[in-house]
Amino acid sequence: MSDIGVAEIPVTVADEPALSRLVFTAANPLLDRPILGTLLRLSAPNVVALSAGTCVVIAETSYIGRLGTEALAAMALVFPFVMLTLTTSGGAMGGGVSSAISRALGAGDVGRANLLAAHALIIACCIGAVFTLGMLLGGYSVLRVLGGRGNVLAQALGYMQIFFGAALVPWLMNTFASILRGTGNMKLPSMVTLNTAVCQIVFGAILGLGLGPVPRFGMPGIAAGTVLAFSIGTAIMAWYVLSGRARVNPIAQAIRIERVMFFDILKVGAIACFSPIQSVLTIAIFTAMLARFGDAVLAGYGIGARLEFMLTTLAFAVGIASVPMIGMAIGAGQVARARKTTWIAGILSFAMVGAIGTIIAFFPDLWVSLFTDDANVRDASRQYLFVAAPMYAFLGLNTSMYFSSQGAAKVLGPVLAQTARLGFIGLGGWWLIAQGAPEHAFFVLAALSMIVLGLLCMATVVWSKWDAAEDPAARRSSA
Repeated sequence: MSDIGVAEIPVTVADEPALSRLVFTAANPLLDRPILGTLLRLSAPNVVALSAGTCVVIAETSYIGRLGTEALAAMALVFPFVMLTLTTSGGAMGGGVSSAISRALGAGDVGRANLLAAHALIIACCIGAVFTLGMLLGGYSVLRVLGGRGNVLAQALGYMQIFFGAALVPWLMNTFASILRGTGNMKLPSMVTLNTAVCQIVFGAILGLGLGPVPRFGMPGIAAGTVLAFSIGTAIMAWYVLSGRARVNPIAQAIRIERVMFFDILKVGAIACFSPIQSVLTIAIFTAMLARFGDAVLAGYGIGARLEFMLTTLAFAVGIASVPMIGMAIGAGQVARARKTTWIAGILSFAMVGAIGTIIAFFPDLWVSLFTDDANVRDASRQYLFVAAPMYAFLGLNTSMYFSSQGAAKVLGPVLAQTARLGFIGLGGWWLIAQGAPEHAFFVLAALSMIVLGLLCMATVVWSKWDAAEDPAARRSSA
């Protein structure tokens, strides 16, 4: 199933008997149609699905709020690591998967795309296991370093043990989604994401709060509802891809472990993973800084950080749609089109995220009142959102540039921009602590760091050289 309707004719090439190649004899919409219209059509399903993710953020934070301020503070501690799992599997390594597959298809090499999909699943299984072992063995120590104490720490650990005990599930789900997106199919991953969001809300509420005969499991129950919902989504997409209904199939041919396939994914995905790792490290350091001001400030910031995550998913929807467009353009040697797609996606993301963030900055209760009635928590959230929310526009710009760079297999620049933000937060926070600054000063620091990140990421894209000749799939296509 492909929502772009590309006509295909398979042709076997004698000089590469191990791979079946496919030549696009009809127009490829991702290469030939107007950029803005194509980008909006591909983004629309993602926006719908990720809007459902927004409902999850609202619903989950709302019923965590019913468990009390300590539960909100616990979620603020563990949320960066949950976000790390989702962003590395869906955005970073997932972007590497989509980029490699789209470049192979842009060059007309379906056999290579099939092998890339198989290697992507191997990578997902390995890294999912690493996440499980790392967080189960070291999670307690990490949460203690971040300021977790008493019941807040206990609730955070309860969530972490359930979610990360099944870390393989979100990794597989996001990898299957990335395989499909690499072919230009945005509809199915978005539909599954939408259904997963609905299930996550329902299961989390039932298991977390306890409804009917189901006892109240608290934070572990909310985590279990998330895992159960993701498991259903994983099963649906696995069936679709492995049954041969997608344009690529990991088991369509004999699977051979080839280093070049791992390299094609990891040269983008592995480097890209440093961006969300640094992003989460930035949030973790900032969370530890705020923990010294008490649970109310920590919980208030957590509510604001969830809005940040929600709005950047809008940029994610546009950015992930740009990956196959840019990847296929690079694979087909159309570098100018790839560049133009990048700037259109960046402007769109900046405008969308900035507009909503600015509205929330002036009317914070539209967001804050959804989650808590605690006066101190509400006041902290209002302060943070007034200062930081308009600057979310630069996070949207960064997200879009990051994905565009993945499509072009040139992701080092955006990663270094994230490094600069991490250093800015670390050094700035150290200076503020030395000065005995109030929490409001830390909120200003966070806002300034978003501007630094967005502008530096854009600059790296401007300065980087995109060359189709460097891509192995493009070279094979032109040979």
